[in-house]
Amino acid sequence: MALSFKSHSNIYTLESVVEMPIPVSKAWVFFSSPENLAKITPPEMDFLITSGKPKPVHTGQIISYKVSIIKGIRINWVSEITCVDFEKYFVDEQRFGPYKMWHHEHIFEKIDDNNCKIIDKVSYKLPFGLIGRWSHNLLIKKQLQTIFDYRTKIINTQFL
Repeated sequence: MALSFKSHSNIYTLESVVEMPIPVSKAWVFFSSPENLAKITPPEMDFLITSGKPKPVHTGQIISYKVSIIKGIRINWVSEITCVDFEKYFVDEQRFGPYKMWHHEHIFEKIDDNNCKIIDKVSYKLPFGLIGRWSHNLLIKKQLQTIFDYRTKIINTQFL
């Protein structure tokens, strides 16, 4: 997995690229099913979808869940799926939650018939001005690294 962080105008961008020995269609089925979010989220985050049994992603879909971003403190997070192009990409945006702004592009690129690239581009802005920027360096960046490392481990276990 390649993971990079950038920032501009107090907006941070995380990009993760993982090559998988599976066809795009198989990756799409797994990632476009919101119920699989719990599988790829570290257990200590205590992830729980609260909006009922979700269907595969579709434009306009609202997904609400609870998650512990700090051990023992669960918060509500509401995302909207704002854009879907079948087996190519989908976008989720936070409507309510811990970030001032969260825009997550899930991109699926075919390498060949049996291999694909899963690319995540997350643009986010933290609340609380200077305190938020400090927390990025002290906590948030490491937490996101841990989440994406865990996710890659689970994906490899699931598909290898």
